Order: sequence, then structure tokens, then C-alpha cells
Amino acid sequence: MTIDTLLSFAFIASLLVISPGPNGLLIAKTVPSSGPTAGFANIAGFVVAFYLHGALSVFGISLILVNSAEAFFVLKLVGASYLFWIGIKSLKDALSIKSSESRQLTKSRQLTKSPQPKKSLKDNQRTLRSAFLEGLLTNAFNPKVSMFYMAAFPQFITQSEHAISASFTLVLIHSLINLIWFSVMVVLFSKITTVATSRRFKRWIQGVTGAVFIGFGIKLVSLER
Repeated sequence: MTIDTLLSFAFIASLLVISPGPNGLLIAKTVPSSGPTAGFANIAGFVVAFYLHGALSVFGISLILVNSAEAFFVLKLVGASYLFWIGIKSLKDALSIKSSESRQLTKSRQLTKSPQPKKSLKDNQRTLRSAFLEGLLTNAFNPKVSMFYMAAFPQFITQSEHAISASFTLVLIHSLINLIWFSVMVVLFSKITTVATSRRFKRWIQGVTGAVFIGFGIKLVSLER
């Protein structure tokens, strides 16, 4: 594999990563509500999903999905269902934040007098596992990533005895670009703590995220082979 091929792939993968999509929205939703550590757990899920996409492409399963109407329909339906679920969950969270504001105002004086309970280690581990799983599934069912690995990714692979190792080298490059870009996003969101922790901002993020995820689900349902 030539350096020109690697640079071309890195350029296209960079455009894919930085373009707005479900992954970025998930980071924007997770960091204000669960903290930067959960955001990095999202990123770990993204990386694992890239290797899943790469393995499907390397071993020809993506070709089956492209050529089989039934398999493509099932994959599309599962992916859209997950995106709908994330969207509806985010909208429900936005509504719950709004409804809890009045209760929080009445209890604010009591909370200032007594220390707030800290999250236990088990709660933190559960949050990280949930964030990792959300990152994994969101990237696994991300329409633009799926289409990239089905259509564009195979064009960078040459038929040779080192084809598999070269393929996963490209996946590694894609994963590193993803890691750098979204790590910067996590740090930026964690820096604006006063804004990110405000209930109005959280409600706005959850509402926008929910609507956009549902939009991605509709887009995926309408996708043709």
C-alpha cells in the first residue's frame, strides 16, 4: 500500500469524521449530562464499531448486504429502530429535565444546607458501560459510516497477500482520526462547565439530539441499496 493511498484514505476519513452526524451529537449529549469520562467511553465504543465495520468489509459481508435486498432491509430496519430509540429517549430526557425544574427550585434551599449524595463506584461503572454501548451501537448503525465501509472502503484495498493487514491499517488510521477529533470535542464541552451543566443547555441539547436522531432514522429507512 503506497503512501498516496494512505494519505488519500486519511483525507476522506477525516472529512467523514468531522462532518456532522450521530457520533458528534452523542458526544454533545453525553458530556454535559454524564461528564467527560463518559464521553471518552463513547469514543471507545466508536473505535470498536470501526473495527466491526472494517471486519465486515474485509470478509465480504458488506458485499452481501449491498447485493441482497432482504439483508440490506433487515440491517436498515435494525439501525433505524436504534436511532429512533435514541431520539425518543433524548426527547423524553429533555421533557423530564423541564418537569423537574420546578421541583428542584422548591428543594434548592434544602440542598444547599445538606450535602448532595455522591455517585457510587457501581453507578459510575454502569454509566461508563452505558456510554460505551451507546457509542458502539451509534457508530455501528451510523448510516454514513456504514455506506463508507460498504462502498468507498473496498476501493482502497488491493488484492495481495497482505490485503487483510493493509485493511486493518486503514481502520486504525480511521480510528485514530476519530479518537483525536472527538477527544477535542469532549475537552471543549467539559471546559464550558457553567454552560454545559445548566439545565436549560441540557434540555436544549437533549431536545435537538432527539429530533436529529429521529431524522437520521427516517433517512436510514428511506435509504435505497
